[in-house]
Amino acid sequence: MIAASHKTKQYLLATAKVLVLAVTFGYIFYKLKNNPSLNFGEFTATIFSKGIISGYFLLLFLILAAANWFFEILKWQTLVSTFEKINFKTAAKQSLASLTVSLATPNRIGEYGAKAFFFESRKRKKILLLNFFSGGAQMLVTIFFGIFGLLYLFRNFNIDLSIATLSYILIGLILLFAIAYYFKEKQLLLKGFSIAKTIKFFKSIPFQLQFRTVFFSTFRYVIFSGMFYGLLLFFGADIPFSKVIPLIFAMYLLVSILPTLFIFDVVIRGGVAVWLFSFAGVPELIVLSTVLAMWLFNFVLPALLGSFFVLTYQSTTR
Repeated sequence: MIAASHKTKQYLLATAKVLVLAVTFGYIFYKLKNNPSLNFGEFTATIFSKGIISGYFLLLFLILAAANWFFEILKWQTLVSTFEKINFKTAAKQSLASLTVSLATPNRIGEYGAKAFFFESRKRKKILLLNFFSGGAQMLVTIFFGIFGLLYLFRNFNIDLSIATLSYILIGLILLFAIAYYFKEKQLLLKGFSIAKTIKFFKSIPFQLQFRTVFFSTFRYVIFSGMFYGLLLFFGADIPFSKVIPLIFAMYLLVSILPTLFIFDVVIRGGVAVWLFSFAGVPELIVLSTVLAMWLFNFVLPALLGSFFVLTYQSTTR
């Protein structure tokens, strides 16, 4: 009876793995074949038109993408060390497999549940909170640099914001803080979670680990911002560093706060980027090519690598 139950669980796990990979690869294929903003054939033709030098640049961008994920994995290893020691290889396995699972979910929300399944059930609440803290640290860095980007944007370009628009933004912020205050002590969607308990848990993380988490998040931000600029130049943009960096900062802030359905995430990111870089006179094709290349290097390729870890995943039931 026990053996049959175990075998059933193994079949269900294998089915779940196949389903996850089918959804992930189907999503990637769909995005590449049905991108309304940029034809994938046109994108690859642009790369091949650069000749042999494109190979060296693509290798450079691949190294930058690897560095980006190196610090993300290091950040996760650091946070998990608050209650369990894991090596870099294990942290990489958890991070990349979780990316594969979450790639086709809105705003990669599936990553939270995916990472938790690598741990015993009694530790999964902590894992969810640590993952939330990791994302919060990355968001904090994005907001910090993004504010400077927005200030530059409003100061140097003629962006018309009506009194009504500003009023809606202010009312939205007030409602957001009011809702957060109301639910501060109330249980959230998951049993045992509340805003107050979450904040208390964050405060229990040693300051040294909090600092390292923000430090690694900053390194990641600098890497993928520089990579975005490098790709703009690669695809033919003629724009000085001092002018493009604030726009990149503003772009990352705007796309981070916009909730998106998984089908439209790349489209929305591309739309925001095209709008922002139009102020600097960067052609739409160059911007869209850069956005697509960033997605391929920083999400698709790591997700393909993570698919191996999804296949070799063994459930933790203790």
